[in-house]
Amino acid sequence: MSPPAPAPSGHLEPSRYPGERLGLPEEGAGSIARLGRRVAALLVDWAIANVIALLAGPYASNAQSWTTLLVFALMQVLFIPTIGGSIGHRALGLRVVPLGGGWVGAWRPVVRTLLLVFVIPAVIFDSDQRGLHDKAAGTVLIRA
Repeated sequence: MSPPAPAPSGHLEPSRYPGERLGLPEEGAGSIARLGRRVAALLVDWAIANVIALLAGPYASNAQSWTTLLVFALMQVLFIPTIGGSIGHRALGLRVVPLGGGWVGAWRPVVRTLLLVFVIPAVIFDSDQRGLHDKAAGTVLIRA
C-alpha cells in the first residue's frame, strides 16, 4: 500500500467559521465582525466625515469630496489607536486589534487607512473576512 499523496502547496482545510484559523471564537466578544456591522460602521464614519466636511467650508462638489475623504482618513488614524476603532466601529460594538494582541500602535492605523481609502483592498477579503487592508496592517476587526 502506497502512502497518501501530499496535499497541494498552500492547501488549507476549510474553516468552519470566520476567525477559526486565527484562534478567535465563533460568536460573541472577540469573534470576527460580520459584514453587516462593518458596512454600518463605515456608513456612520462616512456620514460623520461628510457633515464635518460640509461644516468646514463652502460646498463645492469636488473639494467637498476630497475634504470628506481626508476627514474620514484622519478619524481612522486618530481613533483606532486611542479608542480601539473609529466612531462607527465603537458605536456598533467593534474594535480593531492587532493579531498578536496588545496595543495597535501608531503605524498599523496609518497603513490600514491608506489602503482603506483606495477601497479595493477593503472589498477583497479572505475566508476569515479580513480585508487586504487588515492583512497588510496585521489587524483584525472583532466584536467588542
